[in-house]
Amino acid sequence: MPPFRTAALAISSLGLSGALWAAGPALSVQSVAQGLEHPWGLAFLPDGRYLVTERPGRMRIVHSDGRLGPALAGLPAVDAQGQGGLLDVVLDSDFARNRQLYFCYAEPGSGADQGKNGTALASARLSADASRLEQVKVLFSQRPKYASALHFGCRIVERMVDGKSDGTLFLTLGERSRYKEEAQNLQSHLGKIVRIAKDGSIPRDNPFAGRTDAWPEIWSYGHRNPQGAALAPDGRLWASEHGPQGGDEVNRPEPGKNYGWPVITYGENYGGGKIGAGITSQQGMEQPLHQWTPSIAPSGMAFITSDRYGVPWKGSLVVGALKFMRLERLTLQDGKVTATEPLLPRLGQRVRDVRQGPDGWLYLLTDAPDGQLLRITATR
Repeated sequence: MPPFRTAALAISSLGLSGALWAAGPALSVQSVAQGLEHPWGLAFLPDGRYLVTERPGRMRIVHSDGRLGPALAGLPAVDAQGQGGLLDVVLDSDFARNRQLYFCYAEPGSGADQGKNGTALASARLSADASRLEQVKVLFSQRPKYASALHFGCRIVERMVDGKSDGTLFLTLGERSRYKEEAQNLQSHLGKIVRIAKDGSIPRDNPFAGRTDAWPEIWSYGHRNPQGAALAPDGRLWASEHGPQGGDEVNRPEPGKNYGWPVITYGENYGGGKIGAGITSQQGMEQPLHQWTPSIAPSGMAFITSDRYGVPWKGSLVVGALKFMRLERLTLQDGKVTATEPLLPRLGQRVRDVRQGPDGWLYLLTDAPDGQLLRITATR
């Protein structure tokens, strides 16, 4: 297969008229790179190259012509089994000056936690020749650790306030599947979104800071397995998470709030049967902004902030679907989801990550033993 493969797919938008490209742009899928083994996280280097993680435990540079560079040296030990491994990566907002990046991964336990694992977040500096990671520092290590190959979460978002970094990071954390009740425990990291400073310290304005009955790094709780997260144009955090059988969710995690899992859910047990009391609402627990039943298995997500896809799509939220092998575009108004639209229905590949590139186009990573980096362009 040649390094670039293009397939034009005409897509029409829902209920949009009277504006540029009101009928919806025609989308074209271009393969930028192939041969990536279960790629998970994507970042854009200032020189036009790409930084990609592969779940088995590799981070590599992808050149603009599609060539794959060798695995970078300097990674810590990664417990690559099941859904675990080397997962997300993001560049620091000041990367062009400091070459700092952040990555999360399944961290093997040691000592009393031997044979167990958990999600960890680390910082590092990319060497000047982009061959290795230097000054690697673990900033956060999920507690408690369990022997599990499921539900690591692991999306990283740098928090921005008024367009500038506030020096903190969000990290999404799964509840490790069998330990779902831990999502309601404020003295556990499972099923949480945490917020920490870039040096690993805990911000004093976190919602549970100063309490003795809750861990201060927790931002929000009651999550199942959030594998998508992004900042909206207004700087607020949005996240997507896997439901069980049905009940995949999009939320806007706010400080100190409870998103309900496993007490409330729109899903059911695999194979059927209610979860807990089988309820979808309870006082003190937040409703999702959108839920999918049946499940689409949402993963990476991105906001369209460029004009590349026409005026009606600007401000949309795009979510990757692993199960349905496509994208979902969510139309938003006043912080609410007003419509959804499937995109690329014939893509035929599990979408693991979605990012908007510096050029304004969307880029996807597809989850497969021979995964790809794809660019999604559009014409009127």
